[in-house]
Amino acid sequence: MKNFLAELESRGFIRQITEREKLEEKLAAGPMMAYIGFDPTADSLHAGSLLPIMALVHLQRAGHRPILLLGDGTARVGDPSGHTEMRQMLDGKAIGRNTKKIKKQVERFLDFSPEKAIILNNYDWLKNLRYVKFLREIGRHFSVNRMLSAEAYKIRMERGLSFLEFNYQVLQAYDFLVLYRKHGCVLQMGGDDQWGNILAGIDLVRRLESAEVFGLTFPLLTTANQQKMGKTASGAVWLDPQRTSPYDFYQYFRNVDDRDLENFLAFFTFLPMEEIRMVKDFSEAELNQAKTILAFEITKFVHGEKEAESAWKAAARLFGAQRIEPRILPASSINRSPLAGEQDNLPTSNLPGTRLQPGLPAWELIFEVGLASSRSEARRLIQQGGVYINDERISEGQDLLSPDSVKDGAILIRVGKKKYHKIRVT
Repeated sequence: MKNFLAELESRGFIRQITEREKLEEKLAAGPMMAYIGFDPTADSLHAGSLLPIMALVHLQRAGHRPILLLGDGTARVGDPSGHTEMRQMLDGKAIGRNTKKIKKQVERFLDFSPEKAIILNNYDWLKNLRYVKFLREIGRHFSVNRMLSAEAYKIRMERGLSFLEFNYQVLQAYDFLVLYRKHGCVLQMGGDDQWGNILAGIDLVRRLESAEVFGLTFPLLTTANQQKMGKTASGAVWLDPQRTSPYDFYQYFRNVDDRDLENFLAFFTFLPMEEIRMVKDFSEAELNQAKTILAFEITKFVHGEKEAESAWKAAARLFGAQRIEPRILPASSINRSPLAGEQDNLPTSNLPGTRLQPGLPAWELIFEVGLASSRSEARRLIQQGGVYINDERISEGQDLLSPDSVKDGAILIRVGKKKYHKIRVT
């Protein structure tokens, strides 16, 4: 089985972890169940939710079983972690609608066929709890002093912490207990602001079941400009295409800061790390190509390849086609031909296939389609290394075009960086 922890660590996912050696032994022993919870406080997840989603995908790819827990029940209480004030309370109907939408959204990211992964809703077991019984059986295992020492609670104590929110940690810990008892789940993962809640769940399971369970947290993502990842001046970057269009989603990641590029490729794509690590040595032009690949790959993951292709083409029409060199993150499935990005507005000419039979000098064709003012200028462009056929630079003496030069019924000529011409071979 693939080493799940090694994969996460190589990509920078791990912030804190409990008893790593014992967890590694558990992971190596065979398929294991682990969970992450998502409270449906809105009708869509946002770009910041992608890190835990990617962790679940890596878990499944390593042969383990993810549990994606929708927190319909805990959303009714409100998580104080990371918030300076109490969240606006949503009514049960609104939370239920959000849960249904998010459930449909996350089903795209994992294989939920039997024995592969499961989606659960914690309202199914929280709604029937009897208060006094719950306090006697569960609440007695929690130390108020220890709870108040948690960073999330300490911050809120200064501004005011409601008793409602104070119960959140107890309920999240109870979730872990239920998942252990019913599904054998032994690992909870989440953002680093959940560390105290995760430790509380571990302690509860160990007290009541004498079982070894584990916790792992991810870094809380901010950009190089110290802005929360997935936040823009106009608001959050949503995964729902009705709230953030696939094009706008693509453009958010296409325009990331150079300093964030390597981390975002590691977090939000499945490209091999040996390719991603090369980014730190890229020139400015190469960084821009890598950003295009980042935007394409993450849009493909969230919205599908068709939408990623459409977003890329729309950007090419607006800002000009960009050649993605084969050596830049070669594992990406992006179409590296500028033709794919500007096929709707490329100058195009027809050429009888018979002209290619004896071999047609490229300089002749360059002159004929108007990419050079004379045959001698066309030859000079080739000598200077400024001519590309189907994205491959040609040199003097290797410039004869033949039927083998035809790709998908056409020949693409590029002179310099931005002058293109498509030759449709008839």
